[in-house]
Amino acid sequence: MKRNILMVVVTLTFMQLSAQELITDKINKTLDDWHKAASEANFETYFGLMTNDGVFIGTDATENWQNKAFKTYAKPHFDKGRAWSFTAVDRNIYVNERANFAWFDELLDTQMELCRGSGVLQKINGEWKIEHYVLSIAVPNEHVSELVQMKKENDSLLLIEFKKGK
Repeated sequence: MKRNILMVVVTLTFMQLSAQELITDKINKTLDDWHKAASEANFETYFGLMTNDGVFIGTDATENWQNKAFKTYAKPHFDKGRAWSFTAVDRNIYVNERANFAWFDELLDTQMELCRGSGVLQKINGEWKIEHYVLSIAVPNEHVSELVQMKKENDSLLLIEFKKGK
């Protein structure tokens, strides 16, 4: 009897791990296909992997792109046949208990050298879609002071503009 119970527990554990692995594989594929679509300048595939109300936060402080505005910005780049090329070199994926919502972070090899991407995906009609993506340039801690000095004037002007808007 104990042996049968142990077999059931082991089987259920294996099935749960396999299901989790399958979900993670599908999310990895969605993210990899999204990055590939950008590198191939495939506009329809790229935006088809995002939700209709998706958001892309770029590296510039002014880049908070709602989906429609992001499409308008990106279209000329895609039309030229060269958008951007990001390749994940490390990625962590986390999924909620209902397996309909996931968040991730990834380290990327890009034309800007190493960058960090993070975001949220939602499962819609059985497909994982990117709902929110944040791109940031990875800066070694020992170079932060230099970077702050480089961007200080621009950031000061931006802060004045943001404060005027409130």
